[in-house]
Amino acid sequence: MSEELRLDGDRTVQVTVDTPDADRAVVACPPHPQMGGTRSDPRLRAVGEALADRGVACLRFDYGPWDEGAGERRDALNVLASARDRYDSVALFGYSFGAGVALLAAAESEPAAVSVLAPPATLGDEDTVAALETLSCPVQICYGERDGTVSWEPVVERARERGDTVESISGDHFFAGQVDRIGESVAAFLAD
Repeated sequence: MSEELRLDGDRTVQVTVDTPDADRAVVACPPHPQMGGTRSDPRLRAVGEALADRGVACLRFDYGPWDEGAGERRDALNVLASARDRYDSVALFGYSFGAGVALLAAAESEPAAVSVLAPPATLGDEDTVAALETLSCPVQICYGERDGTVSWEPVVERARERGDTVESISGDHFFAGQVDRIGESVAAFLAD
């Protein structure tokens, strides 16, 4: 079961809530909106479906108008704040550009946990490795062993040094054939 929401504010955001009747939730940040990234991204949908199987809500959203990362981070923070009004515990997930958004938003808001897939080392002028450094919540970093699209190596290296959960996936940036595995891995981490 899904529910559609519209969050108004300085930026309007459309949200699909998978399994709205839950006490815990995950806010899922989509990939780059100028590259076709939306809340319907297959990786986000797989995470939402796997979370639903565990009784955890997933709030997949579309960013407001393009703002080079700053507005998109505000969008994530607004969805996170709205989720905190409705759920007892809220975590963050993001893929690619959305992974950078999730790390930066987590540094400002300290969610229950954060999981990212194919995280970039920077998002515009923002350093996602520095954002990772500030987190005290549980962190999972998943990356594609053949991903040449984003510079994930500094994030993975720092996560390993911190003792965060790091998972390598045989694949490139798009994880063809690995979407269900990703959904299960992320959901298992965030549902715990």
